[in-house]
Amino acid sequence: MTEIGIIGAGTWGTALALLLHNNGHKVTLWSAFEEDAANLRDTRQHPHLPGITLPGDLVFTASMEEAAEGKTLLVLSVPSIYVRSTARRMAPYVTRGQLIVNVAKGIEESTLFTLSQVIEEELAGARVAVLSGPSHAEEVSRGIPTTCVAGAGREEEARKVQSIFMSPVFRVYTSPDVLGIELGGSLKNVIALAAGIADGLGYGDNTKAALITRGIHEICRLGMKMGGAFETFSGLSGMGDLIVTCASVHSRNRRAGILIGQGYSVKEAMDEVNMVVEGVHSARAAWKLAEKYQVEMPIVEQVNQVLFAGKSPKEAVTELMMRDRTSETGTLSWKESSLF
Repeated sequence: MTEIGIIGAGTWGTALALLLHNNGHKVTLWSAFEEDAANLRDTRQHPHLPGITLPGDLVFTASMEEAAEGKTLLVLSVPSIYVRSTARRMAPYVTRGQLIVNVAKGIEESTLFTLSQVIEEELAGARVAVLSGPSHAEEVSRGIPTTCVAGAGREEEARKVQSIFMSPVFRVYTSPDVLGIELGGSLKNVIALAAGIADGLGYGDNTKAALITRGIHEICRLGMKMGGAFETFSGLSGMGDLIVTCASVHSRNRRAGILIGQGYSVKEAMDEVNMVVEGVHSARAAWKLAEKYQVEMPIVEQVNQVLFAGKSPKEAVTELMMRDRTSETGTLSWKESSLF
């Protein structure tokens, strides 16, 4: 049995708390708000995970000291915009060499850091791993078979995360490509907004397939330029996570995109979803990275134009469709025809 502190009692943190508890570990779940911690403690229900009863020996707290101090493993599961401030709150209770698993997905706009880089800056001496993949909390909490990938700089740390999280309903692979995993997990949210916008405009499966396919092309192009591996972007934390986020009824990013496509403002859409929409927070950072690394990302560019420059979604789609003619890959060449 491992003593684990989960920092963040949103749907994903709560679903992982349930998973790890069912794996036989002793789990403490931290909320930033005493009222929310008390409600979870008293009702054993999470408001956004209907029908799920949380075990009686799962500990809920608003005390960072209680959640973090002395734990073998810490799981950081807060929205990306709160990762830095939460890591600072954790700092007094984190020991040198302690393993922290980040499960949030995003890029810090002000620094263009991945979240593991943010954590490493705030928690010097800690070891940071990541866990990512196509894994909606609503399904993980119900025990629906799910696969993810654990990334770490050292193989033994990735294998440790694998052994702690893996179960008959939650399969975990390992990878050394932490950067690629994090880029795939954050950039796919921006593409999912575009897929949702297309749904909101009433477009069909052809459009969705095009956005997913060209979206992974953009993610891969930037990710590899930054040092990520092609295999990562074609795997669970790349194509896998992109598919589920673009298509699932559980996807907040897709839902927000649908509303924007239907005419809602960005603020109205986020208020309606009533949970953090990570793609909105990652969109500017994604475009800044594209400019920094001189990578063409037309879908990301148009999402930014719709979100922050007042462009209509229909106009953005038309601009994507009418871009200059080009080949699909840019790497294949024509062979001379032979006459015989």
